[in-house]
Amino acid sequence: MLHIRRLSLAPVLALVVLTACTRPAENGDKAADTKSTTVATANGKAITTEMLEVLAQATTGKPLSEATPEQKEQMTEQLINVALAAQEAERSGEAKTPEMRARLDLLQMQLLSQSASEKFNETHAVTDAELAAEYDARVAALPKEYRVRHILVEQKDVAESLIRDLKGGGNFAKLAAAESKDPVSAPNGGELDWSTLNNMLEPFANAVKALEVGAVTPEPVQTRFGWHVIQLEEVRAPQAPEFEAVKDRVKALVQQKKFQTHLDEVRKTSKVQKS
Repeated sequence: MLHIRRLSLAPVLALVVLTACTRPAENGDKAADTKSTTVATANGKAITTEMLEVLAQATTGKPLSEATPEQKEQMTEQLINVALAAQEAERSGEAKTPEMRARLDLLQMQLLSQSASEKFNETHAVTDAELAAEYDARVAALPKEYRVRHILVEQKDVAESLIRDLKGGGNFAKLAAAESKDPVSAPNGGELDWSTLNNMLEPFANAVKALEVGAVTPEPVQTRFGWHVIQLEEVRAPQAPEFEAVKDRVKALVQQKKFQTHLDEVRKTSKVQKS
């Protein structure tokens, strides 16, 4: 069943309009077939089927043609209330205040900007090659994942002693199980889950990044938890999502980039001043 959320007045309707403009154009052909007619007036202000179409698309994601008579009536009442409230604001001079003018100007720019972006996308189709290139670039930019062991102790000299033991042939997992103060990793020989450098504390991450696989930190590493002796076990590329699973998102990214490139060119021939 099609549901319509109750909306407050003008501020929310402005958001609804923006939402409608940024919503994927599902059922767009059906919406385009709706001819604009007046369904009600509020002190002479026409409430049109075009307004109802925008409201229906924004609140339900479906065209007005799929709304029930009851739902159409509810949306009509909402728009009448919005129109009456807007007229009250105009009579009180609210529409002429600097703040309101700025908000209206910003809303208009956002709507027109979105319209320009949509028209640009219609005439500048994204190619399969562009999609593949963007996907490959995003995958290549994914951070590497590291699997490490560590031994956490409270004193630096204890950590230094452990490093000497390891250099002498000591077994890292056994030393971690016996000496580490980390209650989670110690029973597993100090082994931590796979993680990216961004998810590690900075001193710890910097030490891991500098290690070769199999190597142990030559000096103890201090974090707020204490002193660490770290061994890098393995490095791997992250598991990337399948292309088909993210194809729509990739397409949106390519469209954004192409439109931004277009705007950059427009800006070169535009008069832009900053005060």
